[in-house]
Amino acid sequence: MSAFAEILEAIAHAPIEKRAVTNHGVLNEAYGYTKPSSFSRGMRIDLNGLSIVLISGTASIDEYGKSVHIGDFRAQMRRTLANITGLLTSEGCTWHDVVRTTCYLRDIERDYEAFNEERTAFYSEQGLDPLPASTGIQAILCRPELLVEIEAIAMFRTDKAATVKE
Repeated sequence: MSAFAEILEAIAHAPIEKRAVTNHGVLNEAYGYTKPSSFSRGMRIDLNGLSIVLISGTASIDEYGKSVHIGDFRAQMRRTLANITGLLTSEGCTWHDVVRTTCYLRDIERDYEAFNEERTAFYSEQGLDPLPASTGIQAILCRPELLVEIEAIAMFRTDKAATVKE
């Protein structure tokens, strides 16, 4: 077996490094759930210089685990985006690294216009181009007062040598 083939074989069978993502300074909605909580706020997966951050459904929750901006869709949307921003920051990435979002709205017919306006303004402020792939879904959320919840997937290089070569 050639040296290159041996390296490929080692990479193919190397364990995938993963760890839970959190940022208690921004939010922690696990306080309201039965202990132990059965999910991670997010998961980071590191693959030979490429990191993937999977952020669980995130909503308008404060650092004490309380729902905030009850009844105000736009404020809930902004808090949700701020919470995701804090989670991304805790992993050394930004919205520029987000490749996909899944957006859950309690009442998509009533709130989609406001949702799209807030998201468009936020993405514009971030200077995103291209925009993340996205799906919008009407759903019953985990708390009755929540009007929007968003999941995100970010991918970014951590291998500086690969970045310099590009």
